[in-house]
This record gives sequence, C-alpha cells and structure tokens, in this order.
Amino acid sequence: MRASPSVKNNTMERDGIRGASVFRIVVLSGMALLWAVVAVLQYKWATQLSAATEVRIGSDLQSLMVRWQRDLYDELSAVCVALQVGPDSGAHDAWNDYLQRYAEWNRDGVSSEVAETTYPSPGLVREIYDWQTSTPGKPELLRLDPNKKTLQSLGVPRELETFLARLKANSSNLRMAKRAWQYGTSSDESGLGRNQVRPPGLRTDALAGWQLEEEIPALVHPIVHHANPFNSLTPVDRTAVDWLVVVLNLRVIQDRILPELAKRHFGGPDGLEYKLAVVATDDKPRVIYSSDSTLKIEDVNSFDSIMNIFGTSSNRTQGEFRPSVSHSPNLSDQDWHSFAAPAWFPVFQYTSHDKPWVLILRHAAGPVGKIARSVLYRNLIIGGVVLSLLAVNIGLLVFSSHRAHKLAKVQMEFVASVSHELRTPLAAIFSASENIKDGYVEGRKNLEFYGSILTSQTRRLIDLVDRILLFASTRTGKTRYAVAPLKVSEILAAVRKTVAEEIEEEGCKLDEQIEPDLPPVSGDLSAVCVCLRNLISNALKYGGQERWVGLSVTRHATENHDQEIWFSVLDHGEGINASELPHIFEPFYRGPKVVAAQIHGTGLGLALTKRIAEALGGRISVVSELGVGSTFTLHLPAASEQELTNQSRLQETTGTMKHV
Repeated sequence: MRASPSVKNNTMERDGIRGASVFRIVVLSGMALLWAVVAVLQYKWATQLSAATEVRIGSDLQSLMVRWQRDLYDELSAVCVALQVGPDSGAHDAWNDYLQRYAEWNRDGVSSEVAETTYPSPGLVREIYDWQTSTPGKPELLRLDPNKKTLQSLGVPRELETFLARLKANSSNLRMAKRAWQYGTSSDESGLGRNQVRPPGLRTDALAGWQLEEEIPALVHPIVHHANPFNSLTPVDRTAVDWLVVVLNLRVIQDRILPELAKRHFGGPDGLEYKLAVVATDDKPRVIYSSDSTLKIEDVNSFDSIMNIFGTSSNRTQGEFRPSVSHSPNLSDQDWHSFAAPAWFPVFQYTSHDKPWVLILRHAAGPVGKIARSVLYRNLIIGGVVLSLLAVNIGLLVFSSHRAHKLAKVQMEFVASVSHELRTPLAAIFSASENIKDGYVEGRKNLEFYGSILTSQTRRLIDLVDRILLFASTRTGKTRYAVAPLKVSEILAAVRKTVAEEIEEEGCKLDEQIEPDLPPVSGDLSAVCVCLRNLISNALKYGGQERWVGLSVTRHATENHDQEIWFSVLDHGEGINASELPHIFEPFYRGPKVVAAQIHGTGLGLALTKRIAEALGGRISVVSELGVGSTFTLHLPAASEQELTNQSRLQETTGTMKHV
C-alpha cells in the first residue's frame, strides 16, 4: 500500500524535528563541556593569581621592613661613627681622644666627615663607659662625662654586672676582639652572612668592630691597646683589650624612635596601614613597642611577617621566635613570612641560642593571607559572573537560533498558505474567464452565475491582500487610527454588512445577544470591524458541523472601576488544546490539527486582531474547551465623558458650519 503525500510529509517533518533536537542536544552538551573547562581553568588561574598576590604583598612588606631596619640602624650607628674608633685606635688614640669626640658630637652633632649619616634622636645615648679590663688587678669602669670632659671612676651598675663580667671573661685573649675587627670580611667567624652587606654610604672602618648587646641594649667596641690608653705617645710592652660601652636609652627607642619609624614606613592617609610590634624574645618575651594594644605575643604565628631586626648568627638553633633566614631573591610562598634582616652589627653570642629583637607585622585590614583569599574570592565571583553571562549568552544564542529556525519554518508555511490562498481564487477566476472567453457561457442566468464567481473570488483576493498589507503596517507601527466614541449599534451594523456574504455562503446562522443601553465605545470603526470580522471568520472556519456562531455584547467594570464593552464571538467547534493557546496569537502560527485538516488560512487573523485591539487601548482574550467550543472576546474601553463632550462640540461646530 502506497503512503499518501501527507503521511510522507509528516514523516519527513518528524525526522527533521528529531534531527534538530539531536543537533541542539549536541551543541548544548559541547557548550556545557566548554563552560566547565573554562570554569576549571579560571579557578586555577585565580588561585595562582591569589598566591602571586600574596607573595607580591609579602615582598613589598619585606622591603618596607628592611628599610625600617636600615633607618633604625642609622639612628643607632650615629654615635659609633662620631667616636671614630678605627683599627689603629690603640696605637694613636687615648681615652681622652674618645672623650673629646664624644663631647664635640654631644654638643654640635655629627661632624662634616660623616655628614651622610643621620643625626641621632636627642637622648638616645644614656651613658658611655670605658670598661678597663687590661690593667692588672680589679677591672675599673670609667664614665665619659661630655659636660665636664672628664673620666669618672664608678662602681659597676647593677644592670651591667652580668654583661661586664662576660666581657672580662673574654678579655683574657684577643679572639673576640679580632673577631669583631673582622666584621664584614669573614662570613663564618664574624657572624655576617655572605648576602648581608655593609650599609652603603659609610666608611668601611667607621663601624668595624662594633657589636650589639640586645638585652641592655648597648653598643660595644673592643680597644686593642698598643700604647698607654691615657697617653697614646707612651708605648706599652703588652697587648691588652679594653671595652668601649655605649648604653642606649631604651625609653627613647620605645617612645620616640620606633613610633617615628612606624609612621614613616607603615603610615598612610588614615593612619598606620600595618599593626606592628617590636618584641624581645628572651626567656620571658616582652613587648618593647606596640602600635596597637590588641597585638599579643601569643598570636605571633598569625602575624603576616616576622623579622629578626639585628640579623642572625650562623650557629644559632631553631626554636620559638626563631625566624628562618631567607637569602633568595625569589621568594617562595613562605619565605617572606619569616626572615632575618641584614646584620649591620654582630650580636654578642654567649650560647648557641640567641635572643633577638623581632619586628612583627599584621595588616590593619587583616592577615595578608585573608586579603589574598578575598582577592581570590573576588576574582572567582567576577569570573563566575562572567562565565554565567557567557552561559546565558550561549543559551540565548541557542534559543535565538532555535527561534529563528522555528520562525523560518513558520514563514515558509505562511508562504505556502498564502500561495494556496492566492492560487484557489485565481484558479476560479481564470477558469470562469476562460469559459466566458471561449463562448461556453450563454444566457443571462449563466452570466450572472459566472459574474458572481468572479466577484466573490476577486473580493477574496482583495481581502487577503488587504490583510497582509494591514499586518505589515501594524508591525512597522505606521498605522494610525482615528479613535472616537462609537455607538454599539453602529459597529454591529458595519460588521453585519462585511460578513453577510460570507455567512450566507457558509450557510451559517449568526445569533446575536446585545445588552441594552450600552455606552459608546472608544475606537476606530474600520479597525473594530476588522477585528470582529476576523473573529467571526475564524468561528465560521472552525465552528464544526453545527454551523452556528454567537455574538454577544456586554458591559463590564474593570479593576480600576472603568467601563469596558466586551464583544464575544462563540462557536461550537472542537476547541483549542491548552498547549496551543499561548501560541495562537503569534504571527503565522497554525495548529497541527488545522494544518493536517488542510483548512485554508494564513495564520495572520488572530495576530492582526490582537495588535489592532492593543493599538485601540483594548485587548483580546480566549476561553476554549475541547469538544465544547471557543469564545474569543474583544475588550474595548467605553468612551469617557471627555471624549463624549469633545464629540458633541465637534458635531455642533460641524452643524453650524453646514447651516452657514
């Protein structure tokens, strides 16, 4: 049994739909996979960027801390430079020479020879002592008095007892003195690492031999005598070591120097950008200076960076508060958190464990790791939004493509329908005209019959062309309507006239139910007639075998308490499926059953009716039930009092002009 053309067409259509669905699934799957890959790469890049940001912030922070330490060193080293202790001091300088330099510096400031260094803070130097361990018998402590320019013999202060005793114990040989003089020339014995360089701009012999005692704090220098320490012109037969001890004022360091350095290096427009503290890590760790009372020693591991202020020694043991040394210019993820600053002064070492001063910092906004994570989260959110927008764009692209494909298909169906609609009346007109031309039509009655055929088919063509042109004009927004108050009776009379012939041809009955005393309608007469004619034509097409069409006109109040006139067209056809109701007002749309039944039409009637109704300030609605029928209602606003008043004035003016 051979398949009919309609069956073949339906099969091809189903195959095309199935192929399009498979294509869309493949495209969407590929897009989803691509989106997932991009999301993974974006997360990886954001993570790497966050880590790089943390290292960059840490590198900048380390640079700030080193500059802070350098300025602190400048403050402490000024007195060392002023005293000018050189390798030949024992041969040419006596204690009075040091006293004279100290007095001049204390009075006038730094001399021109060392003008490159900064002036120290007032009161930084508390005392300068000469610890005489080279003389036979009991060691003697001499105080350098810059005001009286005298050397005063004193008893050992309690705070210096332990330290001076250690110096005395090391004065029996020259190893410590030589080790101090070798500062900057040997990396192992001097305690200066190979990558720990001298401060630029200073003479290499100006600070050689100075060592730091952190617990007091004090700067100490050995004096190796080759002459009488009180008279440099008198030689001695032995080689002995004394000590020049510069005791620093810790209170000045705490209250003046450290706050100024913090403001200089870590300050911003709104105050300090970092919370910082200087901590002495002896047996009982103590805070020497803190910019914020909330900083606690117990939370040291949560700080962003820790720096050993006075450098590190080569033989110390790792332990609590023992930051590791980082000499690599390329910082890893952890190197910048804990490091030792350049060692300008060797630190006195008594055991394998040093007790350094450390600078600890934490950003005011929170830990650097937290800031880096916030950058990561921000980048992930931005990337997620971008990827989401990309996914939405892809979805819209697929949807638009699908809709364009669907629209192209509908337009092709529209062309086919219009071609059919045009071909049918043209064929009838051509056939009738051929019969008349060939002389097959004789008699007045036959001529009238063929004339009616030509007239009806021509009118059908005109209506079709007018409908297409009207739809095109409404789509471009070029149609303008003359809205005015219209009587319901006037509208119904015009509608009856336009649909009378069509109703007669279909052999149908138009049942009217009109509510009495209806107010005028606000609208354009020709436009309202087009709407009602389209609705009645649809009811005639799809009204079923009963051949009945109902027309009711009623008045209703809206939610805004305005008046509306409802023109309802009813039929007893098969009804419309609920799934098709959202689409019946779309241009060119025709239901599958309608297409299968080969009912003529273009799919423009309801779309055109909806656009005209909305242009007139109204709307159109539909209620349908399968097996029962459909009701299409045209909602038009009732004329307002102002419109009625304007119309009355216009009529009066027109009547007066006609009378004149």
